[in-house]
Amino acid sequence: MSDERNHRHKRAMEKLKARVDERVASADEERGQILINTGNGKGKTTAAWGTVTRALGYGYTCGVVQFIKGTWECGERNRLEEDSNLHVVTMATGFTWDTQDRDADRAACQSVWQQAEAMLSDANMYLVVLDEITYMLKFGYLEIDVVLEALAHRPREQTVIITGRNAHRDLMGVADTITDMQETRHAFNHGLKARRGIDY
Repeated sequence: MSDERNHRHKRAMEKLKARVDERVASADEERGQILINTGNGKGKTTAAWGTVTRALGYGYTCGVVQFIKGTWECGERNRLEEDSNLHVVTMATGFTWDTQDRDADRAACQSVWQQAEAMLSDANMYLVVLDEITYMLKFGYLEIDVVLEALAHRPREQTVIITGRNAHRDLMGVADTITDMQETRHAFNHGLKARRGIDY
């Protein structure tokens, strides 16, 4: 690299650092957050489990409530479930399009939601994941006002991650961070089976 190019790079990085430092200094509020992983792309639940792993790594207590995938194998759950700081609840009915029993699915959802509410009111829970809860709202198994009430009254330091496609607009309205995962290409659409250790 020429001296001139190095000099331009140094000046650009100095300006970038000043902007970053200014933004870091102005972010002075500290509290739990609401994060939403939504969109048609894959990786929403995987990203949530990654954050659970991070929090457990610091010794924080975490809760994961799985509203749909509870009967599936889950490599992350298998790996982490022996951690005494992790509490996992699964609806364990499988996909609602498999059960095809709305009343039974709604009852199962309500039962699991009671446990989720307990986590959302527990000041010891640093992180709570509501995995695939967006479907419960879409299918009418849960009322949005009930979920919003629980989120609004959770402990100040508690972070909640919500995953699933088509997140309700009112959930989006209270979120601090929204990640919209978009699908460009998905192997399943080209006949490739879900792969153990990669997709689940």
